[in-house]
Amino acid sequence: MSNELRFARHRLPSSLELHVAEQGPRTGPAVLMLHGYSDSWFSYSRILPLLPPDWHAVVPDQRGHGESSRPEGGYAPADFAGDALRLLDRLGIEKAALVGHSMGSFIARSVAAQHPERVERLVLVGAAARARNAVTQDLLREVEVLEDPVAEDFVHAFQAGTLCRPMPPEFFERVVAESLKVPARVWKAALSGLIAADAMADLDRIRCPVLILGGEQDGVFSQAEQEHLAARLPGATLTLKPGIGHDPQWEAPEDVVADLVAFLGPSAGPA
Repeated sequence: MSNELRFARHRLPSSLELHVAEQGPRTGPAVLMLHGYSDSWFSYSRILPLLPPDWHAVVPDQRGHGESSRPEGGYAPADFAGDALRLLDRLGIEKAALVGHSMGSFIARSVAAQHPERVERLVLVGAAARARNAVTQDLLREVEVLEDPVAEDFVHAFQAGTLCRPMPPEFFERVVAESLKVPARVWKAALSGLIAADAMADLDRIRCPVLILGGEQDGVFSQAEQEHLAARLPGATLTLKPGIGHDPQWEAPEDVVADLVAFLGPSAGPA
């Protein structure tokens, strides 16, 4: 079997259109992968070719990002989570494993908390118990003054600042290009919505197995913040990688896939 990517646009009942990358057979174990702030499906492009070929990977550009619709409002984690659920419905997926990076981790948590029957397992990458900290509040102050078109220098510095390892230049430039697709109003609304959300309430409702996967040198959510998240989720598995920053799926793709396979295995979630 091949890990060849397929791309399509899916219209949800809300009339929102999501641009979605998929690979693997639709009868395979379903894994929904939710990208981070200002990213797109491309955030997972270094790990997708390495996944087991029988997994059905579903990787959307979330609202406001990539090639998906950019509505005027609805950028709180609960809004993104509603899109994720409607996408699963649209694809006929009753239950899936969810992988969320950074902002995507809060969205995945919201899905798992509000609709536990839809989530087999949960992987939180570059995550914390709450999004509000000194780093994100400083970033919000920078974002609040952005205007269209968003400056490439700002995006370059933002993305480079999350890394501890050098990236292949062509990969990193594509990351920057994807973030440049996001209009200033979405940069503002998504980050303010993330910081304002009551993320702690979700933690008490999560019942599925959880893997917390991060870097010891994460400059957004510190090692202590990741350990605090693990402590709030009894039974969660915490895997922190030395010398890795906020983007393990970029910096150590082979290691991340090994962790995903070990955690999800044949129980990645029935399609």
